[in-house]
Amino acid sequence: MPQIHETNTLIQDLWKCDSLEKANAFIRARNGGPIHLHNFIDGKFQGSPEAKRINSHEPKTGKILYTVPDSPETTVEEAIRAAKDIFPAWSKTSRAVRSKLLMTVAELLRQNRELFAVWESIDQGKMIERARVEVDRAISNFEYFATFILHEQTAARIIDGVALTYEHRSPAGVFALISPWNMPLYLLTWKIAPCLAFGCTAVAKPSEVTSMSAFLLASVFQDAEVPRGVINIVFGSGATTGAPLVSSPMINGVSFTGGTETGKAIRKATAHQIGKHLSLELGGKNPTLVFADSRTGSTASWQRAIKVAAMAAFENQGEICLCGSRVYVESAIYAEFVRDFTSYVREHYVLGKTLGAVASFEHYNKIQGYLRIAKEENAAFLLGNVADTVDGTQCKETGYWIEPTVLTGVPETSRLQSEEIFGPVVTITPFDSEEEAIRLANNSEYGLAVVLLTTDGARMRRVGEQLEAGLVWVNSWLTRELGTPFGGMKNSGTGREGGEYSRDVFTVIRTIHLPTI
Repeated sequence: MPQIHETNTLIQDLWKCDSLEKANAFIRARNGGPIHLHNFIDGKFQGSPEAKRINSHEPKTGKILYTVPDSPETTVEEAIRAAKDIFPAWSKTSRAVRSKLLMTVAELLRQNRELFAVWESIDQGKMIERARVEVDRAISNFEYFATFILHEQTAARIIDGVALTYEHRSPAGVFALISPWNMPLYLLTWKIAPCLAFGCTAVAKPSEVTSMSAFLLASVFQDAEVPRGVINIVFGSGATTGAPLVSSPMINGVSFTGGTETGKAIRKATAHQIGKHLSLELGGKNPTLVFADSRTGSTASWQRAIKVAAMAAFENQGEICLCGSRVYVESAIYAEFVRDFTSYVREHYVLGKTLGAVASFEHYNKIQGYLRIAKEENAAFLLGNVADTVDGTQCKETGYWIEPTVLTGVPETSRLQSEEIFGPVVTITPFDSEEEAIRLANNSEYGLAVVLLTTDGARMRRVGEQLEAGLVWVNSWLTRELGTPFGGMKNSGTGREGGEYSRDVFTVIRTIHLPTI
């Protein structure tokens, strides 16, 4: 059983690893012995002696990197209690105090940007350049909400001669913040920053697959002198740790990003808790629509269309809920698009250079399962292929590498067109009319995001306003102002976050009526 007194030494060692070379040397020096991470409860790292340990593997090598506790309900309750006990005091702190603390956290992240990028790259499998982008976005999350709360507005209304009414908001309570494994630091901070900014306290549970950045972030909260108990971090699986966390009657709200099936389970588990705030950002099977005017316009518009479609398909190994994995192309330019797109992907998305490994052995096998379906359905593999072995055991020693895969000839009824693969796999399908493009795009149980590639200004609005998606990008992808509502339609989730939408999640509202006379 790992001892808690080792944690301080471990953090000091990890904090020295501000380059890939140093981090890999540190890992090799342990001679295969895994790092042991501990929970962060009530302002300090704590062991969980009764908990089993979960192994987390390094995606690029397949070797065990660290272990985390599969924290049981007793540990979860301890963390919730710490958050609940401090909530009355934290909720009454001034906005200026909360803002200053969040800005301190942002500055500490900035000072250690490369260190967080290094461990995010090692832990999740992404390339270091992608990791740096996500650390920058994590910093922006804290900075944005630190300043947002200093400029809040409310509404007042007058009933002439009778009363003045105004809206008053207060922190909603203790939140469960559950984040996924694909963008660990960025998506965790997207929840923690507004939660703390609006005066709530929290118990956060990162994915057990990618827990390193959350562990390092806990020490940042210590250094920033965030009051004990305001933010607690527990590690573990969804069944053992996540389930008792979201269903606890002491939890006033849940902000969850992850799979749709887990989102459904959270709704069922909390259905009787009517007052519990739920924000569920779930899966997507996102389309990219490419219209012929992208080609008949300037050379620059065509090059942009190819680049944006490729980015939307293959950034972060396709492991982004917003990735456009279904590409629909107007028939007049279909052959040319397929040729140029495939050539661009072959040149710009290279394993180990610009494309990382997928996050886990289980996910590797899931993706390979879809590639086997494509092979059985006689889809054309323009890039990529199916692994030689059926169970993928060879990758346990070599890492979870999947080549970027471009498929054509996939029928609309195929599971590849309807189910979220969440990997470096894209299908390309022709369409003949604008109406057909809209139908194909909307023919999904999901409605998270769409990429619309066209130079026709009228079409941008005409089509964009008919697409069943919470986010529509025109001639771009993944650009976002943090005040805009983030979330999806249909089975892609419920609720929105970002700016005032996050305020709706983390606060309760009452209307005060003051008589005129």
